[in-house]
Amino acid sequence: MKKFTLVLLAGLLVLALTGSALAVEPIKIGLNLEMTGAVAAYGQMGYEGLQLIQELVKPEVLGRPVQLVLMDNKSDKAEAAIVADRLIEKEKVVAIIGTMTSSALLSAGAEGEKYKVPMIGPSTTNPLVTQGKKYVFRACFIDPFQGKIAAKFAYDQLKARRAAILVDVAQDYCVGLGKFFEDEFKRLGGRVVAKQFIKTGDQDFSAQLTAIKNANPDILYIPNYYTEIALAARQARALGIKAPILSGDGADAPELVQIGGDAVEGLMHTAFWHEKAAMTPLGKKYVEAYRKKYGKEPNAFGALAADSYLIILDAIKRAKSADPTKIRDAIEATKNLEVVTGTVTIENGDAIKPVVIRKVVNGKFEYLATVNP
Repeated sequence: MKKFTLVLLAGLLVLALTGSALAVEPIKIGLNLEMTGAVAAYGQMGYEGLQLIQELVKPEVLGRPVQLVLMDNKSDKAEAAIVADRLIEKEKVVAIIGTMTSSALLSAGAEGEKYKVPMIGPSTTNPLVTQGKKYVFRACFIDPFQGKIAAKFAYDQLKARRAAILVDVAQDYCVGLGKFFEDEFKRLGGRVVAKQFIKTGDQDFSAQLTAIKNANPDILYIPNYYTEIALAARQARALGIKAPILSGDGADAPELVQIGGDAVEGLMHTAFWHEKAAMTPLGKKYVEAYRKKYGKEPNAFGALAADSYLIILDAIKRAKSADPTKIRDAIEATKNLEVVTGTVTIENGDAIKPVVIRKVVNGKFEYLATVNP
């Protein structure tokens, strides 16, 4: 009987040790996303891309499973910083993907610097996001490049010489992009005949648009987020403004067409990516899988969030460590990595990426051109 008991105990001990060996601690990557609030579409699209890329690329690195920890920053700058703190302090993540907007990451980035945990903004284009930072990165182009390309496209391709600009002064991204467009358009020889201001959440732009109509512009540049762009387009057309509308990456959401309807037909904008642009083999798989999984066209925000995930996984592999400081160093050394949207190289925290120009045609975003840096 005693012998049987000893054998049983030995067996249980082996099972316990085997079980503990199998229960490998996951490597946690935080997601600081705008899942609700004014720009929830960006966070939701980003999360879709992240869920999909974990199906296409095995969520494992260094022999450990990769766990995504999602928290909603509610499209709020202050909340974004709080979420970053929670992810680092409570969840012990080794890196963070997000936020999707520049204003929010300008706030949350301070937490990354404080705790020395790397963050990647999939679509944070404001140059200040990474300026002077060691632990904040981006997976997209920056606004100075985007603004210059938009101005050059307006001047050279659309033959515009008189531009009007409608800027959301509540958003750092919008203010910065508008300024980069304005400076380049003037440098090329164009005139800014009207510059008007709105704030996120405003519904009535009639006074600003009336002033723009009276200035008789050749082009209306609206470097804002999709809701304000769509509302402005509807009101501009209702007032009889017929000038082409040009915008930035903030227009890149299905809600633009849902809210704007016929008024955004023909709207052009600079964008991060389009499936008809050059793609990697993984990018092609991603596009096919996205349509199958979600039953809709893929978007740049999901693709860039997936890029951010791939950059972090690659960095962990090359660092051969889950230590955030070593991951940070490896991210900075990223060179010609194949991701969903193409290849990416990181320089001074910024991704070297081309700009895609798209146009709304029959309610869909159609590819026009790619401009390389």
